Amino acid sequence: MKKLSTKIWLLVVSFLVFTVFFMYALTNFLYERLYVQDTKQSMIEVGTKLTGMYDGGKVADDFVEAVDRYNMYSNINVFAVRNPRELSACVPFDIEYDTLIGPEERQQLLQGNTVTKQGYEKRFDRQLISVVVPLVDNERLEGILYLYFPLEKITELASKDITLIIIAALLFLAFMTFITIKGIGVIMKPLKRLQKASHDMAHGDYTTRVKVTSKDEIGQLSQTFNEMATSIQKSDEQQKEFLANVSHELRTPISYIKGYSEALANGLIPKEDCDEKLGLIAREAERMEKLTTELLQLSRAEQIEKIELMPLVLAESLREATALAEQRAQVKQMRIVVEADEELIVEADEEKLKQIVVNLIENAIRYSDAGTTVFVSACREGKTAKLQVKDYGIGIPAKDLPYVSERFYRVNKARSRSDGGSGLGLSIVDQLIKVHHGSWKIDSIVGKGTTVTLYLPLYAFEDM
Repeated sequence: MKKLSTKIWLLVVSFLVFTVFFMYALTNFLYERLYVQDTKQSMIEVGTKLTGMYDGGKVADDFVEAVDRYNMYSNINVFAVRNPRELSACVPFDIEYDTLIGPEERQQLLQGNTVTKQGYEKRFDRQLISVVVPLVDNERLEGILYLYFPLEKITELASKDITLIIIAALLFLAFMTFITIKGIGVIMKPLKRLQKASHDMAHGDYTTRVKVTSKDEIGQLSQTFNEMATSIQKSDEQQKEFLANVSHELRTPISYIKGYSEALANGLIPKEDCDEKLGLIAREAERMEKLTTELLQLSRAEQIEKIELMPLVLAESLREATALAEQRAQVKQMRIVVEADEELIVEADEEKLKQIVVNLIENAIRYSDAGTTVFVSACREGKTAKLQVKDYGIGIPAKDLPYVSERFYRVNKARSRSDGGSGLGLSIVDQLIKVHHGSWKIDSIVGKGTTVTLYLPLYAFEDM
């Protein structure tokens, strides 16, 4: 597998190769457009000016001599001939008359237009550009001016400054190589740090972090990695704490059940105490069942992505959920009071909605003193149904409120058996509220009680 640095090198080399080909094509284009076209235009202008000395009629010797004198001082070779067929005797290379002046070219010359030609000439070993300017009188071609000029090659044009060009090219190449090496080093350094940090994390080191040195895409990637590492570390710590909680909660009832069941089986407990010990075994078994049920509920809630919502009479659902929690309230001699608007119809899943309310009521009962009351109310607020569960229990410290919906979070870190909480109830509520497209909040004062407020969407026809 190719390294990223290798891929960058290949990209740079490809770019340089493309640049060379582009510059070659551009140079040829400029050579043709600037040098060749400029030379051709200059030859036409010279030929046109020389024809100004022609007075018409037969081409006079004086005119031919004047052109010859000009030819001695000009870098453009120019000849005046009366008969174009005799042109080959004047120039130092063979000219085929029919190729030089065919029928089409002759018509152009008779109309007073110049004819230009460009081709390779062996004698000069280069391209040759020629211009034929007509000497016309009374629509009769009396003679021509023939101008030619060997075009310099691109290499010859560059040879004048070839040393400077080579030095500049080498300096440019060295500079680009230096910049590329440094650039790749700068780019790869944070990526290598990310690679090492990822390797450390893959081997269980969740405390590893990457130094963020820029605000570009790599810097953003490093920041995202750090956020991910923090989240994973936090989740790992919560799971370890949860496993410790579960281990403690299960170990205690298992010890009771194992110890008393063995004692009962071996006849070590007096008959008058057997009923009490059997009741204790039943309570501990129920405690284990509750914990495993909550774990199953949380697992199912986290896996839910979409549920089928239907219209439900909220007051009726609240009464049914309250009935499910009534027995637990009676054990603590508590009352549950329900006050709900009978006209409220929400979009919800009946089973999941009851699960939300039951969890909130059981939480309120668990952390309230015996003989107190839990109030459950529902009313309309805008386009939502506002549902509240209020208790007068021990309350939650303000520092713990932002975290109570996190999985495995327990306000009471002492794992007291008196409260029996596993830290899963509100996490389940949070997951189920999200799939209902609702929201919730919790307000609490230590020693005075807690109020949980839910907002659920009303059924569509409620907005009409």
